[in-house]
Amino acid sequence: MSSRDEYFSAEDTVGTAGVARRRVGSAESEAAGRRWWDADADDYLAEHGSDIGDEAFVWCPENLHEDEAGLLGPPADLVGKRVLELGAGSAPCSRWLARRGAHPVALDVSGGMLRHAARLNDALGLPVPLVQAGAEHLPFADATFDHACSAFGAVPFVADPGRVMREVHRVLRPGGRWVFAVNHPMRWVFPDDPGEQGLTVVQSYFDRTPYLEVDGDGRATYVEHHRTLGDRVRDVVAAGLVLDDLVEPEWPEGHERVWGQWSPLRGALFPGTAILVTHRPG
Repeated sequence: MSSRDEYFSAEDTVGTAGVARRRVGSAESEAAGRRWWDADADDYLAEHGSDIGDEAFVWCPENLHEDEAGLLGPPADLVGKRVLELGAGSAPCSRWLARRGAHPVALDVSGGMLRHAARLNDALGLPVPLVQAGAEHLPFADATFDHACSAFGAVPFVADPGRVMREVHRVLRPGGRWVFAVNHPMRWVFPDDPGEQGLTVVQSYFDRTPYLEVDGDGRATYVEHHRTLGDRVRDVVAAGLVLDDLVEPEWPEGHERVWGQWSPLRGALFPGTAILVTHRPG
């Protein structure tokens, strides 16, 4: 998921020295994302591997599974379909798709994350193809995939999410679905704190300055970009996609897991995830 977790080993590796306020372009964002997730991959999966699973499609910290949600369509309809996963990380979603007869391709900017994906592919006997690339420049021909998906991967970390939408539209076949989960934009106004301190507004919802960590030379070491809900919808529509649904999962009763900023306390009061369900018209 895209919430920032405090792993000091990764911060040390990338040389994080502090937080800055400025705009960050596509190239710097992608480079920072690659370095951060390469450095953080081992710790992230040690902490959250049991949450996301080795072969499971979990959309969000609210623990919404694709088995229940069916946002990509009925399982029978996935058989034989080519599916692109953006920001796949260790690729549990892609392996879930492969087990159900789809032909997924897992794309991620981080070689460190894909190293874990390759290890798990081998361990589970699911040879999902892995591609290292950024989401703003997809290395695929037009109309290559039947569907595309992203569970908290790629979209919050890019400077130009509109370009990602256009690229997904380009590689989708007519009628193909594009479903992606991101931090709910209203979370931007609160601090990343799962407790009571995380219930107090500290910044404007309309401030699109990214959250930025930098090294001693001012170079980005971690970047997370904010867009309003309206921005997300406009990016989808401007790319020629059709918005079919906007899912805001409620925090499930009895779910006590705290994951970064997500917690039962906050989840009972306001949404933590937005899932946009779209398709390329045919």
